[in-house]
Amino acid sequence: MTTIPTLSQGRVGIRPLRLRDSRDLDRALADNRSWLRQWEATNPHGFTTIDVRSSIRSLQTNARAGLGLPFAIELDGRFIGQLNVSGITYGSLASATIGYWVTQDAAGNNATPTAVALATDHCFQRLGLHRMEICIRPENGPSLRVVEKLGFRYEGLRRRYIHINGDWRDHFCFALVAEEVREGVLQRWLAGRVPPGVGTVPPSALEEAGRP
Repeated sequence: MTTIPTLSQGRVGIRPLRLRDSRDLDRALADNRSWLRQWEATNPHGFTTIDVRSSIRSLQTNARAGLGLPFAIELDGRFIGQLNVSGITYGSLASATIGYWVTQDAAGNNATPTAVALATDHCFQRLGLHRMEICIRPENGPSLRVVEKLGFRYEGLRRRYIHINGDWRDHFCFALVAEEVREGVLQRWLAGRVPPGVGTVPPSALEEAGRP
């Protein structure tokens, strides 16, 4: 089992997602339905009802198997979203993927980049992972700004990669490897040492993503 830590920086914290979060999670999803729907993963075989408690249990089961880290994101101690480290693989690959969302009223407080930095540093420095990946839809401007702030390196376009909001959607892929951020993702960002342009999508890639 992978231990899920509680980590914080300033007003922002991440902690283990628990079953007792189901009420806050349910409320956040309902209140931010239109904000989140366009980025929400869906079932390609048809509509399924979201059972929040079952979803949390599934994430916890995955964590007990050492395959994921389900976090709640907090701002000033208040639940504002989720961050999931998934697909944890050790050995010769030693990698994982990060996904996240926050409520609309929490946007603009640097909660998401702080949470992503905290989780990535934990995976590199405590779990010994070598590579962390984030995949983002080309239309998701706020999320693209997160990887730009933190300096996740652009790696390419993945066609029809994840089923989102009712269809297979293209995604841009970004990644970091541990050697790129020996001082830590959070410290590099806060110190203003993120290399300019490293997390920016090239114009040619934006043009490619615009073509069917």
